Parts: sequence; C-alpha cells; structure tokens
Amino acid sequence: MEQYLFVEEDTVKQIDEKMPPEEELQDLAEFYKVFGDATRLKILNVLLCSEMCVLDIASVLKMSQSAISHQLRILKQMDLVKNRRDGKTIFYSLADSHIVTILNQGLDHIEDNGCEHSTPVK
Repeated sequence: MEQYLFVEEDTVKQIDEKMPPEEELQDLAEFYKVFGDATRLKILNVLLCSEMCVLDIASVLKMSQSAISHQLRILKQMDLVKNRRDGKTIFYSLADSHIVTILNQGLDHIEDNGCEHSTPVK
C-alpha cells in the first residue's frame, strides 16, 4: 500500500469510494467543454427567455444562421437543448431545468469572485 505524508488512510479510502468511474469523468469533462464557448452560452441565455427558431436566434444575436445552426447541433448532441417541429420551422428550447441551474451557478461563482458581470439569469 502507498504511503502518504499527510493524508490518513481512511480519507484515501473515502476518496476512492466516492470517485466516479473514469468514463463518467471523461463524459463530465466533455459536458463542461460545451460551456467553454461564448456563442453557445449566448444561445443558452436566449433560450432561457423563450423557445426560438434558428432565424430568430440569429437575429437576436446578430449572427449568421449557419453559425447558430452549427452551435445548436453541438448543444443538441450534448442534450442541452431540444427541438420541436411546427410545419417547416424547428423551434429550440432548453432541454431541462438543470441547464438553468448550471448557468445561474456559473454566473454566481463569477460574481462571488469579484469578476464584473451582468445580473444572473432567473
């Protein structure tokens, strides 16, 4: 068994028991990477307010439809957004309330650390 300078064996055992499997940690890392893009965060914040189609999201964010579609594809692959079809139009919305929580906690964290930022979304 390995020797530790300051960590008690019970603590190491507790850590080992609580550590998620490697595959889950890799999935979690991929999940958080999605939040590393400002455009995707803007889209998520737009969808906090309202379900929208690509054209409307592009208009609100003053971006091209192709740029929005590309980012929505990534967000959908990671199950952060869902869509529904109404005739020829596809509307996008947040997949669930966890996304709201993640965005709000991220903003709270930034604000608590003294970074200037706008008011957290509700």
